[in-house]
Amino acid sequence: MTYSSSLLALWISLISNVVLTALKVIVGVIFNSQVLIADGIHNAGDVIATFAALTSSQVSKKPADEEHPYGHGKAEVIASGIVAIILVLAALLMVYKSIEALLVPANEASIIALVAAFISLVWKQGLYVYCMRLGIAQKSKSLIATANDHLADVYASIAAVVGIGVALIGDHYNVPFTQYGDPIAGIIVSYFVLKLAFEMGKESIGVLMEKSLTFAELMKLENIVRSIPQVKRIDRIRAREHGHYVIVDIRVSISNDLTIKEGHDISRMIRDTIKSEMKDVEEVLVHLNPWFD
Repeated sequence: MTYSSSLLALWISLISNVVLTALKVIVGVIFNSQVLIADGIHNAGDVIATFAALTSSQVSKKPADEEHPYGHGKAEVIASGIVAIILVLAALLMVYKSIEALLVPANEASIIALVAAFISLVWKQGLYVYCMRLGIAQKSKSLIATANDHLADVYASIAAVVGIGVALIGDHYNVPFTQYGDPIAGIIVSYFVLKLAFEMGKESIGVLMEKSLTFAELMKLENIVRSIPQVKRIDRIRAREHGHYVIVDIRVSISNDLTIKEGHDISRMIRDTIKSEMKDVEEVLVHLNPWFD
């Protein structure tokens, strides 16, 4: 899988969001479905989110330069944070629209609105699986964020399908209060969208604040360095995510009687061994200290 396949996935997501926004808003307005209109507005926010992910994905692949010596990997993390904010706003909008719909006489449910919601559900589920698999394979924060955005849409579409379906059944069999199934389902699903947005935002903030790798990943790094015979002691290991890659900072002690060239060769050996064992590591900074018996 290459960067071009990641870019293709983002373009497919962007076009899909534009099409689904138009579909939901038009059908929602024609057939007076509040949950479908709210979901369509949510999709309009997705267009902005996907465009941010698309832009950040291109920026993050740029090589390091004088102004950005560690590369541009955090551009994807920023986009992921933007998506999280958009999801929060979309969830709050869904709650507002659902409560608003509960306070007025219910509209008659439409089978066309149900079909539109079901099409969105299937479409978005396929996009979620596609983008998430590709995002994990390429360690792309922006693509994973886009996949989670699709997942939030799946939740919203499930609410629309269930709500409209319950309303249709209630209309057909004259069951009281079932006509409010649409907005009630919208309120319930908003919780899941908010939860997803919180998790995405928390991860983005962690990367931007230089959060360390997990204990297990640091232990793996330590074991790799200890496997090199010339290393007498590990003085410090630090590692952090920088978007879709990892930067490692290591201080080790080696025999004080080695030459500068020998020390340089050991540094290069440490760097190459780590990068060969951990494919997501982009840069390894090695500081050597003298070791006295």
